[in-house]
Amino acid sequence: MITDYWPLKGLRVTTPRLELRLPTEDELGEVADLAARGIHLPTQRPFLTPWGTLPPAERARHVLQMHWHRMGRWTAQHWALDLVAFHQGHPVGVQDMRAKEFTVRREISSGSWVGLEHQGQGFGTEMRAAMLQLAFAELGAVSATSVSFTDNHSSLAVSRKLGYRPDGIDRDTLDGHVVESQRLRLSRDHWQGPPVPVTVTGLTPTCLTLFGATTPASPDR
Repeated sequence: MITDYWPLKGLRVTTPRLELRLPTEDELGEVADLAARGIHLPTQRPFLTPWGTLPPAERARHVLQMHWHRMGRWTAQHWALDLVAFHQGHPVGVQDMRAKEFTVRREISSGSWVGLEHQGQGFGTEMRAAMLQLAFAELGAVSATSVSFTDNHSSLAVSRKLGYRPDGIDRDTLDGHVVESQRLRLSRDHWQGPPVPVTVTGLTPTCLTLFGATTPASPDR
């Protein structure tokens, strides 16, 4: 079975409304369709890499290629996990979690998107809460970071709701203009636990090794 060699396929993170996991190839096509239908309003630019403004077919291919690229380049020293959030059997968005030298640094960063048709229903908060439970309670992370444009109020609201604290400002360029991003950090000490019940299954010893977390998380780690 593929999970014998790639146990990430068996990883499941569930909440009352969502199941976060890697998709099958057919389901990945559904995720691409979701992205093609829109991930933000035409007047919005929430990402520094403006893939959301690509034509629908190119936007869909970006989602496919990003998923394959991250799976193909995975190592325990440098990994990026794109968990697809399914609601009632259909994808509503993607929650990613990334780390470099996790074995030593014990820090993850994250990003996410929700299909335009599913926004405003609290899925973004539930997705991030599920990811944080996986990171802190199961993998033993000591901190989680996120970056949002200072005018991306919905993303910043999710971060505040889950306990993130300001961690400085980044200045970049987008379309020839300076844009400011708010860096945010949530330490394990300030994490209050998920606001909804979260269950993690399929985190086998081999799966832990792929994350660079060779033993399950413990309270004193």
